Amino acid sequence: MPAPDAYAPQSGDLSYDVESYDIQIDYKPSTNRLSGRVVINAVARRPLRSFALDLVGLRANKVRVDGERRTSFRQGPRMLRVTPAAPLALDDRFSIEVAYAGAPSPRRSRWGTIGWEELEDGVLVAAQPTGAPTWFPCNDRPDDKAAYRISVTTDAAYRVVATGERREVRRAGGSLVWTFEQPVPTATYLATVQIGRYVETALELDGVPGALHHPPSLNREVGTAFADLGAMMRAFQHAFGPYPLGRYDVVVTADALEIPLEAQGMAVFGSNHLDGSAERLVAHELAHQWFGNSVGLSHWRDIWLNEGFACYAEWIWSEASGGPTAAARAAVHHARVAAQPQDLLLSDPGPDLMFDDRVYKRGALTLHALRVRVGDRAFFEILHRWCADHRHGLATTEDFVACAEAVTDEPLADLFMRWLSHTPLPPLP
Repeated sequence: MPAPDAYAPQSGDLSYDVESYDIQIDYKPSTNRLSGRVVINAVARRPLRSFALDLVGLRANKVRVDGERRTSFRQGPRMLRVTPAAPLALDDRFSIEVAYAGAPSPRRSRWGTIGWEELEDGVLVAAQPTGAPTWFPCNDRPDDKAAYRISVTTDAAYRVVATGERREVRRAGGSLVWTFEQPVPTATYLATVQIGRYVETALELDGVPGALHHPPSLNREVGTAFADLGAMMRAFQHAFGPYPLGRYDVVVTADALEIPLEAQGMAVFGSNHLDGSAERLVAHELAHQWFGNSVGLSHWRDIWLNEGFACYAEWIWSEASGGPTAAARAAVHHARVAAQPQDLLLSDPGPDLMFDDRVYKRGALTLHALRVRVGDRAFFEILHRWCADHRHGLATTEDFVACAEAVTDEPLADLFMRWLSHTPLPPLP
């Protein structure tokens, strides 16, 4: 059977697609113990005698397919192999119930440790690209988007922020049960849970509801760092089209983090990201809600569609806020990329280089070259069309080239060939 994705060949199963996850977890921060139950609604994409779920570091203790007790399963270090009591036919819809438990921790990967991570006092989930199985059984493919319902029970002293709209908070003894729903199709790596001793400050972001969640000791710094978030939302809705999700939440941890992290309808920053130099990062993570979270990847090799676009959004915000123009930013970064090794193929950088800074900057430079070629009016029409046509869906590099050519009604293969399919950095137009 072919691998679901060449960059993560040991993750995911192509034989079925997930339509929804209903995840219930009970987590004790003091002991790092998690017990969970997930119900997965799926559809078979071929006749199935068995299938796999990704699960790392946690042990399944019960599995049922369509409630059938005769379901059998065996678990390895990365996957749970499930055999239904009866084979499934092509296009059969079926449900999978898994009860599981353990002490969650990040998984080691070529991209570092990713997934469920204990903070000094709380939890952070940063799952890109293959960390989702550290907290729930799933079909961990970037192209298998699904709806989510997430319910988290934890100590009442903590606040939970998770994927989706918060539907309910209720008391259960000394704990609180937090329930969230996300009907928008979401990739597993973008589903998240954040737990901490946070306060919540509601925001209105150019018509989009949102909130800041942070330790109370950081109230002043957080207010200053995110003061321009409403103006950013306004600029990006003008540049890209309507915000594609129901709300936008920002979590700031008391811990220092290496980099900020995007999730569906959310971004997570560390306490070290609150000075003025982090403004571009705030813009970058917000832009991912259009590029990567709404318009999703069919394959990891097209990661520039996420990171190059979010990087270029930083330059758009710089222009909109009275800072250096996108052209000035492009000139600076072109010189920097030109001074680095010319061995990166943007259209297929390989798993070891998929998060290399050259993917971000050369991706942004590609967009700037397109902007110079076609002019501002056509360029921003391309971005609007791209976000509208692939809203909540999947796309490829080939789809973007087709979109650009459809809007401009001119062949652009030569431009994209130079920037995407050759390693030498082209000159800026």
